[in-house]
Amino acid sequence: MKVILNADIKHLGEEGDVKLVAAGYARNFLFPRNLALPYNDTTVAYFESKKEEIEARKAQKRADSASLKEKLDALTLVIKMPAGANGKLYGAVTNLTIADALAKEGYEIERKRIEIPGSTVKMVGKFVAHVRLYEAAVADVTVSVEAQEEQKKEAPKADKKEAKAEKKAEAPVAEPEATTEAAPAAEEPKAE
Repeated sequence: MKVILNADIKHLGEEGDVKLVAAGYARNFLFPRNLALPYNDTTVAYFESKKEEIEARKAQKRADSASLKEKLDALTLVIKMPAGANGKLYGAVTNLTIADALAKEGYEIERKRIEIPGSTVKMVGKFVAHVRLYEAAVADVTVSVEAQEEQKKEAPKADKKEAKAEKKAEAPVAEPEATTEAAPAAEEPKAE
């Protein structure tokens, strides 16, 4: 069935595009949600009148993605992760990790738009992540993965001994109470 999209639909197209879709998909999903209209003379005339407005929105999206691409290309993200002595990470840097780091920098990008060569990074070092923007625009973000410094929370041994001594001094000493009960006598084996 031929339809004209009334809104941008991921994996299908943008507003104003003419697409061929299954009749059930159009009838049960696109039409009830007002995402598309049937392709006929009336809807074609309607979209022809809106063509300039739609093209202006597409041009604005292109300009926004071009400026975002320039900013992301110049950006270097530093991600600190726990790692072993040989540089191998105890976890992995995924597209979700990068999306969170970009959000901290002020860029709200869906994690599905971020592609990492090899799908994850499991070693300390620098690598490039690709961020898909509008249409064919792709930004390359440099990501530097560094080992996280471990902070020791243990007190020195001398301080531990002093702390134990202070606890003993502060704790009240409980005196054993005298028991009046006699210990049960051991039973002698009976001779048979």
